[in-house]
Amino acid sequence: MSAQIMFPENPDFPLIHTRRYEVRAFRMAADRLMLRGVVVDEKPAGLYLQGDEQPLWLHHMIVDLEIVYPTFLIEKASATFHEHPHLECTQITDHYKKLEGMSIARGFNAKVKELFAGARGCTHITALLSAMAPVAIQAGWSMRVAASSSDEPNTVEEGNFEEQRRRQFAGTINTCHMWDENGALAAKVKAGNFVEVPLSVKKRLTELGRSEEEWLNLK
Repeated sequence: MSAQIMFPENPDFPLIHTRRYEVRAFRMAADRLMLRGVVVDEKPAGLYLQGDEQPLWLHHMIVDLEIVYPTFLIEKASATFHEHPHLECTQITDHYKKLEGMSIARGFNAKVKELFAGARGCTHITALLSAMAPVAIQAGWSMRVAASSSDEPNTVEEGNFEEQRRRQFAGTINTCHMWDENGALAAKVKAGNFVEVPLSVKKRLTELGRSEEEWLNLK
């Protein structure tokens, strides 16, 4: 994992709670990826139990999703509760099998709320799923890059690369002000032109003394 520090230095106040989300994506095959999401709620040492020298986890829950690429359909879903406040909390885990067959792309969060909001699910898993959805789209870009640099046989016919590219970008249209359907980036995609090199990639290429052409040559 990266050694970069994500969180700034704490302010000069007592820490009373930490919630952590982490989502990782794994390339299972050229047409399949796995998302693993974790949510943890942690109380600092000694807050709930005086004299306790260890932090206390109240929630520790994991969601695994196997996703077909590039359609982003969820093929398998599971929820596991390792730490939970009530014995009956785990009775809801099988309910998340309803994710199977859904697309994790456009409209996913609305469907999750419809199926699992309120008494129909676990509020912490629902929040975790909302954090996982954009990671699937980000992982889609990683799948394309990995395919370009892999020695595996190419499973996408040459004529379908442009269609796959359009489908990948479709998941980003109208998701933020930069991807307004009437904006400059969307226009580049519709015209089949290159989209600019991501700033972080450009910066790293400069640090490595390498050309942007290396990125632009990736299919």
